[in-house]
Amino acid sequence: MEQEWIEYLRRVIPGNSNVPVGIGDDAALLELGEQHRCVVAVDIISDGVDFSLAEVNPELVGRKALAVNLSDLAAMAARPIAALVALGLPRSHARSLAEQVYKGLLKLADSYQVAIAGGDTHVWEGPLFLAVTAVGIPGPGGIWRREGARPGDFIVVTGSFGGSILGKHLTFEPRVREALYLAEHYRIHAAIDVSDGLLLDLWRLAEASGVGAEIDFDKIPIDPAARRLSLTEGDQKSALEHALSDGEDFELILAVPPEEIPRLLADKKVGTPLTAIGCFVARKGLWQRNGEDRKPITPAGYVHG
Repeated sequence: MEQEWIEYLRRVIPGNSNVPVGIGDDAALLELGEQHRCVVAVDIISDGVDFSLAEVNPELVGRKALAVNLSDLAAMAARPIAALVALGLPRSHARSLAEQVYKGLLKLADSYQVAIAGGDTHVWEGPLFLAVTAVGIPGPGGIWRREGARPGDFIVVTGSFGGSILGKHLTFEPRVREALYLAEHYRIHAAIDVSDGLLLDLWRLAEASGVGAEIDFDKIPIDPAARRLSLTEGDQKSALEHALSDGEDFELILAVPPEEIPRLLADKKVGTPLTAIGCFVARKGLWQRNGEDRKPITPAGYVHG
């Protein structure tokens, strides 16, 4: 449903010269007058969908609410500046819960020098939800977009994948610093953050760029949590399958020109491991690469709705 809804909104919402980048990317780019631009992202997380309040510390819920938005700004190579927080609180313990949520949120905001500029609070009979809007400015290298990957570009990912449900989805570090460093020192043709699964979000980037993608499964950086999850009684997925489709890793997928690869992969200043897992190609779709063989891949992941 999510992708169809996005396509519907693209059709019915008129373009605007003040919004050069709008619906369909990780964040929107707004023109605020001559020489002034900002990047804006918004995400909603709610109890029972993105976390279980009965099982997690509310501080981690507040942290996640801001972190997912900072990850969207990272995918655009934008520097976070401020955030607005809309909070829906269950009536039974609204005040104490709000304080705990804000404690985690403010701690992360301080880490990334993000000002909490305002928001709204709503008390009701339903579950906890948070809607955070994050505002940033383009970094020194300009913004990244999902479109722009070219045949021959390498597919480079940050970090590792899979098993986020065991804790990473609440404690991950948004790749803001890494993105700003890479944007300043390297040419990156396109980028996306992995919120719904490595394969699904890679497919989205490739589709937006009008290209296909070939990946080497043996190059996928599998998180130790994916291996632990695959050994859980009743689990039906291998560690690799978890890495390819679990989602909520909040790592970055980058389209990198081949001439940048040797220097980029050897750069210890990035701050996190970088792995080349394949390349973009002219033929559309996702393909598993194994020597000279190519096998089509279904873009599995979490589909909203």
